[in-house]
Amino acid sequence: KVCMLIFLTLLNSQHRGLLQVTADEGILHASGSGVPPVTRDYCIIYNSNWISLPQSLDNATFRALENLTSTVLCSSSEVPSGLMKDKAVVVMRGNCTFLEKARIAQSSGAKMLLIASKTRLSPLSDNKTDFEDVTLPIALIRYSDIVDMQLTLGNEINVTLYSPPLPEFDCSMVVIFLIAVFTVALGGYWSGVAELENLKAVASPGERETRRKKEENVTFTPVTVILFVVICCVMLVLLYFFYKWLVYVIISVFCLASAMSLYNCLAALVGEIPFGQCRIACCNKSIEVRLIFLAAFCIAAAVVWAVFRNEDRWAWILQDILGVAFCLNFIKTLKMPNFKSCVILLGLLLLYDVFFVFITPFITKNGASIMVEVAAGPFGNSEKLPVVIRVPRLEYSASTLCDMPFSLLGFGDIIVPGLLVAYCRRFDVQTRSSSVYYISCTIAYAIGMVLTFIVLALMKMGQPALLYLVPCTLITSSLVAWRRKEMKKFWKGNSYQV
Repeated sequence: KVCMLIFLTLLNSQHRGLLQVTADEGILHASGSGVPPVTRDYCIIYNSNWISLPQSLDNATFRALENLTSTVLCSSSEVPSGLMKDKAVVVMRGNCTFLEKARIAQSSGAKMLLIASKTRLSPLSDNKTDFEDVTLPIALIRYSDIVDMQLTLGNEINVTLYSPPLPEFDCSMVVIFLIAVFTVALGGYWSGVAELENLKAVASPGERETRRKKEENVTFTPVTVILFVVICCVMLVLLYFFYKWLVYVIISVFCLASAMSLYNCLAALVGEIPFGQCRIACCNKSIEVRLIFLAAFCIAAAVVWAVFRNEDRWAWILQDILGVAFCLNFIKTLKMPNFKSCVILLGLLLLYDVFFVFITPFITKNGASIMVEVAAGPFGNSEKLPVVIRVPRLEYSASTLCDMPFSLLGFGDIIVPGLLVAYCRRFDVQTRSSSVYYISCTIAYAIGMVLTFIVLALMKMGQPALLYLVPCTLITSSLVAWRRKEMKKFWKGNSYQV
């Protein structure tokens, strides 16, 4: 369990919800000739260094579409004269450059050039100075969209291009916020329930041995916290250099750990159900049949995710369910013995975050953050680390047409502050303080998440969420302890726990 936490904190605070969209994604708005006219929107890729597109349809100019996908337009002799004049022309990609196609189309009187591609759309990259004499808009479009356009709208089609600005706020952030706060609050509460059971077991000698056998908690001391952060740094650097091999190791470990975590979470709920407790004997042990089926279900869920993890349309739901279970299990299982250990852990991970997000761009050859590179998959690797909660963007934009962008939150942004919330809850149980520490720290976590989203929207760049979560939770917990005159006890921890 400790080893898996090392893996997950490699991306513990790379919240990049607004950075999935590039400025070179736009919309082709097509209108048929029917009454009323049928309209459809399609994804286009363009180069904003060559042209600037209007931000809305109000300022866009429509052109009649001329379908010339039977040619690649690498020679002016391929198209009869006068056929392209004052029209939007679509041709196949072919082997010649975009510049050659653009000059031929422009010399023939075309007002817009669409280049259809049967392969995946890629950014248009050519020397900007070469296009100084090209004035018509150039965009890349999927060939399948051209076929769909003809089938849906007919042969007489008018089209225009525009690129609406990215919405400042997306509702997916609200979903991410609710998931994060719910997981932290529930994980902390679960840890408090386990602490109460431990206290009862200590008071009852008959239950002590039984409870000790069930106990699976791992306690972090200050020394293990420092060692843990050092290993995190080493693992992140190793991932940067050996990503294409280590990513599969981490995927395998995630499948195993998430299946076990989902089982532990559901088993705690199943244990509260008074019926269906029939047992079978196996290897001198008695096992509940319902727990066998539960284990099979959890393993199947992890296997299904592993097989279909790249199916963006629905695999994110399964990843989020496994991820929430994973975070809940670790918040409950990993115990901080005192506030001192919490301060060391959160403080060091905050420095770790800031260093690998903001400082490493000055060290790497390409000027990119090591954290961002690993998060995105270095060198364009299609496999992504499964250490994030992801929710697809819900607001309509060019990006939702071109791809399926996600708002992301690293597991570490939930687990690391969650360990402090869990400690606050256990301290409440030990001191019978009516959940004041737990509630205050949970509210502080929610405020820190809101601050993260606000800064993310204002700066339009990835933010290390711990930069806002750590101060909010640590300062709030300290103020509550100081106000209640319990700072010494809160700092050193309860004697039972030590």
